[in-house]
Amino acid sequence: MKKQHHRTKKSGALLAAALLVSNSFSSLAGEVVTDSKVVVEPKKESNPLCFLDGMICFDLEERFRWEIRDNNFDFNDAVNAPTDDNWFLQRARIGMKLTLTDWLKVYAQAQDSREINSDRADFPGLFGAEGDDAFDLRQAWVEFGNPKSFPLTLKVGRQILSYGDERLIGAFDWNNIGRTFDAAKLRWEEKSWSLDAFASAVVVPERSQYNQSDFVNGTETDRQQVFSGLYFSTTAIPVQTTDLYVLHLHENDGPDYQANPLGDTNFFTLGARVKSKPGAFAPHEDEALSKDGKAVVAPKPPKPIGFDYDAEFAFQTGNVRGLDLTAFAVHGGIGYTFDTSWLPRLGLAYNFGTGDDDPADRNIQTFQNLFPTNHKFYGQMDVFSWQNMHDIEFSVKVQPVKAVTIKAEYHAFWLETTEDSWYRANGIATVRPLNTAARDAGNYAGSEADLTVTWNVNKYLQVEGGYSHFFAGDYLADTGPSDDADFGYVQAKLTF
Repeated sequence: MKKQHHRTKKSGALLAAALLVSNSFSSLAGEVVTDSKVVVEPKKESNPLCFLDGMICFDLEERFRWEIRDNNFDFNDAVNAPTDDNWFLQRARIGMKLTLTDWLKVYAQAQDSREINSDRADFPGLFGAEGDDAFDLRQAWVEFGNPKSFPLTLKVGRQILSYGDERLIGAFDWNNIGRTFDAAKLRWEEKSWSLDAFASAVVVPERSQYNQSDFVNGTETDRQQVFSGLYFSTTAIPVQTTDLYVLHLHENDGPDYQANPLGDTNFFTLGARVKSKPGAFAPHEDEALSKDGKAVVAPKPPKPIGFDYDAEFAFQTGNVRGLDLTAFAVHGGIGYTFDTSWLPRLGLAYNFGTGDDDPADRNIQTFQNLFPTNHKFYGQMDVFSWQNMHDIEFSVKVQPVKAVTIKAEYHAFWLETTEDSWYRANGIATVRPLNTAARDAGNYAGSEADLTVTWNVNKYLQVEGGYSHFFAGDYLADTGPSDDADFGYVQAKLTF
């Protein structure tokens, strides 16, 4: 018995020593020792384009998309417009990040965008064109601070601003040029919450010229745009992310920019957003625990199954071109992902944005959609923005294999009021002129069916394709041509 007891003590000492050594080299082996259990964490893959021990890192992107559109702008089979065509969109990006110290980072990114074989004029934004924007500066910023050491950081320069789901502020990356801002952004970041404070002006793409913002009077319009805000985000409620924000937009309406005798644009947007975490309501299974110090694989994130939800509300007050603004917008969505093969998800969503019920008075109720990525929300054909609209959406998503996702959506659209225009995805262009016929028209705009397939071939290459059909509604029939419209595309994106 004494001999056996001696061996047990000896074995325990050896095990303790082994665990101590293992813990000492955990950073090398990717292992962490907790409660005498060795948990093997997945190894992080290194970036093949990083050099000098990560001090210099490059990133590359090449995206190529073929599109075909018919009646997307005029809903008229009798006219073969320049927008009833097919074309290629090519975009190349190259970036370089310098990590000079753990509190000082510098980043620059160039972009070259081309619209090829199009009958449209290749000027950005003209007649719906994405246009040419030859080799230009997309991002150039300096970041001070390290949130691991101190929670406050400062990023100054040309950068992406993206908040929430991008319903109001986004990179607009579907567009071949995208969107960036000349901005200064302070960020306070704690474990369960963060607060951003920023001031910015959107960068305006111009063919054959260096893209500039109003911070340097780049558009030469004396608009003097300043877009600023506070954006607070927290995970204090464990099952969801909760966001609160206050945004402000100022623009001068001088003689060189939409001149009018009423005044400038100066309004606030106050909003809130909630979104459930993936798998927050999935059945929880107890993780297998190691015994006698044996290694186990670290627990994986929750499986994205079960119930999910998201919602957002935004209210606006102030002035738009001298008119008194009172407007709001609402989004709500729910879904359920079944824990079966193909992981089918069924979704239902509703989107609403107010419209102006009397364009002749000194008030305006049209919700101002700011700088969104609308392509993600209101149909692939980009015929609606989050203003003067009702949108009911049904969706089905399946994953037949891990790398392939198939999604089908159906949208039914109504105008909130026919006293206001039907605004396209950019929030500026309208489908039909606002006249007596439009005001007397029915408010059912139509419906859209979308099918998209995404294949992540590997971690570098993604291939995507889609087809959409728009079924014209009463509003189009009452105001002019009302033929259905079609849209299709195939896209490949290579990223390093």
